[in-house]
Amino acid sequence: MMAGVGGGNDFQWCFSQVKGAIDEDVAEADIISTVEFNYSGELLATGDKGGRVVIFQREQESKNRLLSRGEYNVYSTFQSHEPEFDYLKSLEIEEKINKIRWLPQQNAAHFLLSANDKTIKLWKISERDKRAEGYNLKDEDGRLRDQFRITTLRVPVLMPMDLMVEASPRRIFANAHTYHINSISVNSDYETYLSADDLRINLWHLEITDRSFNIVDIKPANMEELTEVITAAECHPHQCNVFVYSSSKGTIRLCDMRAAALCDRHSKFFEEPEDPSSRSFFSEIISSISDVKFSHSGRYMMTRDYLSVKVWDLNMENRPVETYQVHEYLRSKLCSLYENDCIFDKFECCWNGSDSAIMTGSYNNFFRMFDRNTRRDITLEASRENSKPRAMLKPRKVCTGGKRKKDEISVDSLDFNKKILHTAWHPKENVIAVAATNNLYIFQDKIN
Repeated sequence: MMAGVGGGNDFQWCFSQVKGAIDEDVAEADIISTVEFNYSGELLATGDKGGRVVIFQREQESKNRLLSRGEYNVYSTFQSHEPEFDYLKSLEIEEKINKIRWLPQQNAAHFLLSANDKTIKLWKISERDKRAEGYNLKDEDGRLRDQFRITTLRVPVLMPMDLMVEASPRRIFANAHTYHINSISVNSDYETYLSADDLRINLWHLEITDRSFNIVDIKPANMEELTEVITAAECHPHQCNVFVYSSSKGTIRLCDMRAAALCDRHSKFFEEPEDPSSRSFFSEIISSISDVKFSHSGRYMMTRDYLSVKVWDLNMENRPVETYQVHEYLRSKLCSLYENDCIFDKFECCWNGSDSAIMTGSYNNFFRMFDRNTRRDITLEASRENSKPRAMLKPRKVCTGGKRKKDEISVDSLDFNKKILHTAWHPKENVIAVAATNNLYIFQDKIN
């Protein structure tokens, strides 16, 4: 189901919430670097460049506040990673959170994995609303009591207290990546997960921190022969032996861990033949894949390169079944985008819960949605200007040349410092989260 594309649908997208400061001067540490809903969609986690994780929880809908259908409010905030220094390599390891991945909920507590460049941590988020009182050897403030004054035996009792949400690190998975971690992905067995850096992919067991299995290693004996790097990796949603990884050359390899312990030989190789007529100096840079995501069904996968999103059928390796142009109007601007380094921006992409629509970000705080059934698309903007509750989002259009209409924006006036790299779609509903620098925007469908 796709909202508001072409206007002929049952609902349109409207503003719900915005989180984060309005300041013009944004501190580097406050820039959001990852966004992720949990499996139920009740929790939404963000990580930032300052190493912090903020978890939002959806409020229960109340009958007297129908306008705010389940708003997300801060549930827990904690420092996940601290800056470190690698003395062997004389390198600073920054605290920036590269990825967050939730584990399915098994009990009252929630678990998530968070990763910076080198270290992955498993966090437990749990609630406490009772505390024990009436100890024999300690006072309520924790001080030891004088043993000679203890004349009666007390049985400690649980007393209610204000709700407290605790985040505690349960496992730390370190020292397994020489290069920067770009992906973590929880396997469908919910016991293992993989982590990928530029040249290697490791398989971990969630209970074992001191060793991992190296399942892909593309590092050549001579580093001068290096022609490509791993850009993203993900486990199949239903088959725990299957995973894919993408490369800077625009190719995707699907591997089966049943075939060999070291999956250097892929089972399937997905690549679209290049059109020789459109070859340019920038061809290789813009074909680099920045994100790969399996559909919830496991039948398709989606890849994002600089200018487009492609959907691949796992049974067809020679070309994608669908290609969506995200911002084709930038093709004529590649030279200046190369000079200001924007051409190396890594945009992510996501599916809606039914795999019928996809979303990805662009510049000027624009984000794009594509309906796979009708092939309609829409450009929307994350902006505080239309941040009144339930305000409808107006579709935006970019003028590529000729006469500019009233509502259109010219390519030359796009702000390339405002970019939406990270987006997330609620697994069951039409609720989306969009990270724009230090602000998190939440939009939802407006049922007509």
